[in-house]
Amino acid sequence: MALELKTPPNNTEAERAVLGAILLDTAGPDADRVMDIALAQGITRDSFYDPRNAEIFAAMQRLGMHSKPLDQVSLTEELTVTGKMEAIGGVAYLIGLVESTPNSAHAEHYIKIVREKALRRTMISRANQVTSRCYDENEFPDPQAVLGFAEKSFLEIETTSGNTAPWSSAVIAAGREIDGLFESGGKIMSGFSTGLKYLDEKLMGLKKAEMIVIAARPSVGKTSLAMNIAESVATGQMMDGTPVKHDSRPHAVGIFSLEMPVLQLSKRMIAGRAQIDTWKLNRDFFNRKEKAQLTRQLNGAVSVLNKAPIYVDDTAALDIMDLRARARRMKKQHGIELIVIDYLQLCQCREAARQGRQQEVSMISQQVKAMAKELNLPVIVLSQLSRDNEKRGDKYEKPKLSDLRDSGAIEQDADVVFLLRRPSRVASDPEAKDERLAIIDVAKNRNGETGEVKVDFWREFTRFFDRNPSDEGKEFANEEDKFEQGSFTVEDPNL
Repeated sequence: MALELKTPPNNTEAERAVLGAILLDTAGPDADRVMDIALAQGITRDSFYDPRNAEIFAAMQRLGMHSKPLDQVSLTEELTVTGKMEAIGGVAYLIGLVESTPNSAHAEHYIKIVREKALRRTMISRANQVTSRCYDENEFPDPQAVLGFAEKSFLEIETTSGNTAPWSSAVIAAGREIDGLFESGGKIMSGFSTGLKYLDEKLMGLKKAEMIVIAARPSVGKTSLAMNIAESVATGQMMDGTPVKHDSRPHAVGIFSLEMPVLQLSKRMIAGRAQIDTWKLNRDFFNRKEKAQLTRQLNGAVSVLNKAPIYVDDTAALDIMDLRARARRMKKQHGIELIVIDYLQLCQCREAARQGRQQEVSMISQQVKAMAKELNLPVIVLSQLSRDNEKRGDKYEKPKLSDLRDSGAIEQDADVVFLLRRPSRVASDPEAKDERLAIIDVAKNRNGETGEVKVDFWREFTRFFDRNPSDEGKEFANEEDKFEQGSFTVEDPNL
């Protein structure tokens, strides 16, 4: 309570000096220099503690917007027309600003003082909001959600400094990347591999700051595809076990599994890598020799995945603000370079919950995209599709972007959208007899090519493999021969 009685940090003399320097800086080749510096440093009307100074700065901004001179005459006219002259203390106060500021040479120092005092007041205000939420246990019962709000509130302060992106550096970096495309024949990977060769050729990698949506109907394999990609990034290996050509270094992956507990997730990943049919194993369908071989494969898979830098948070029904806060901590503690969220419709957003489900999902989608940009890493988020594709009368029942469930904001916010389907689940599809076929339709790719990629999905191993286009329509003697082409050695070479 003692803190509430204290006067918030301020320096009204520095505020007056900033305004006076702006009024003095009205002629010559450097006219409006001080105003430009103030705006570049993020100074706004809210940066001023004295309401008179805040009103004057706001009037100065309006003059600048209308390309009018920032001098005492124009400012007097603006304040008079808007009815604010009396509130700021009349013409005498404006004259006093100029008289008390001998020159504008030290304007940057005054601006720095004003900004620092405003920053302290903002931190106090945000801290008070957090304190209020901590005390109000009825309205905010989840302390983790309050913690997420606290982190978000203070991190937002850091983003309001008004810094301009280094354009020249960006141009040089982009030029080098384009030059690299010339040298590589246009096949340079600019992001993480998905572990699937032909999908990589279409995407050219999972790029930083991108929001990648994997959408499908339930039980089609979207979680399996996301976990396969996460495994590939974390191990530096393709799905066939070979090293990723452009970057075989393991990269840390953060997984938010809102639907599946971490033990079940790890069992599926191990079984997939070891090529073990857990359904048959649970029913003791293997003989002793087969079990011995599977044990070696299991040990190899466990050894590899045990070293993989994968970090899983399996908290259910996370609030999106809390999820963002946990993601920040993951990056700080573990240096994660990819995030997977399974899945979007299981997230919550308490701030928008009362506005309806569509608005809530829109807010969640916006926050996921903002998180990708803030942490500068790709974020894979899974999403459910509606049943609209089943109602259109299309024998293929191909999903469209408009089928993304609950909100069109997902389609708008996403940089890349995979629409996953399996023809074997649609009786009318001409390819329904091919039980291994899965189709990843890259329906949206903001920075690259779109189109379908055919892959093999082994449901018993929950694992995707490349399907060589040259093998389309090719008859195999049996399924084992076909599977052998996509298999890989799972035994740890160090064993």
